[in-house]
Formats: sequence, C-alpha cells, structure tokens
Amino acid sequence: MWHTILKYGLIAGVVVGSILFGTMVSFSGLPPMNLGMVLGFGSMLLALSAVFVGIKNYRDHQLGGVIRFWPAFGMGLAISFIAGVCYVLAWEAALAVTKMDFGAEYAKHLIQDAQSKGVTGAALEKQLTELKAFAESYKNPLYRMPITFTEIFPVGILVSLVSAGLLRNSRFMQLKRA
Repeated sequence: MWHTILKYGLIAGVVVGSILFGTMVSFSGLPPMNLGMVLGFGSMLLALSAVFVGIKNYRDHQLGGVIRFWPAFGMGLAISFIAGVCYVLAWEAALAVTKMDFGAEYAKHLIQDAQSKGVTGAALEKQLTELKAFAESYKNPLYRMPITFTEIFPVGILVSLVSAGLLRNSRFMQLKRA
C-alpha cells in the first residue's frame, strides 16, 4: 500500500508542482488573478486525479477488486498529503527563483480591488493595516508554508471522498480480467 501511496502521491506532486512552478516562472511572478485561479485549481484537479487512479490500482491489483470506504479514503488522503508537500516545495522554489514578494503583491491587488469597489476612509485604512501585517507575516516560511498547503489539501480531501465513495463499489469500473 505504501508503495502505491508514494508512487501516486509523487506523480500528483510532480504534475501540480511543475505546472505551478512553470506558470510562476513564465509570468516572472503572478499571472493575472483570474487566470492564476483557473490554472491553479485546474492543475490541482488534474494532478489529484492520481488519487482516484492510485486507489483503483490498489483495489484491482492488490485487493482483488474490493476496497472498503475508510481504507480508500485514508489512501486518498495520504496521496493528497504527498502531493500537497510537493506543491508547497514548488511554491517555495518559484518564490526563490522569481524573487517575488507574494504577500506584498497580493496585498496590493486586494487594495486596488477594494478601491475599485469604492471602499474609502477608515474601512480602507483598516484593510491597509491588515494587509500590511499579512504581507510582513507572509515573509516567514513557517507562516507561509501551512497557508500554501491549505490551498491544495482541501481539494485532495474532496477528491479522496469522491474516489473512496465510488471505488468502494466493486462493480464500479471493474478490472476486466482475460
């Protein structure tokens, strides 16, 4: 089981990490916000399809075509965890290569967004203060890395739930034996 978890976790991690790193380096930092969100979540879903494939492979080849929900869900979480660690490492590498101050860039984007919505006065000042504190905190890897991990892991939880729910049914996508 651990071999399968490691194999599919690394496959997912390499896929999502390479897309993240490639996007950040090719844009020399942040892509446009909407494009970044589409690319980000799309790459997460693409990469985390390895959860489904890994559970199915283990069910069909090691367990004779039957797996219970909880072991399948646990396996999906473990694969997602490894993918999440790879995602964090790719983000850290992208920040190092591009020398981007993401906290400041993100804060600047949110302030511009608030101003375009007409936020002024004390409300804008409060948001400015909060975002400056965020930007300063984000410079610390011990603050930044868990935040980065929480971008991908909830998606992994959802994919693991769906995969475990579908694959616990031994008739779902049965392996056809010759």
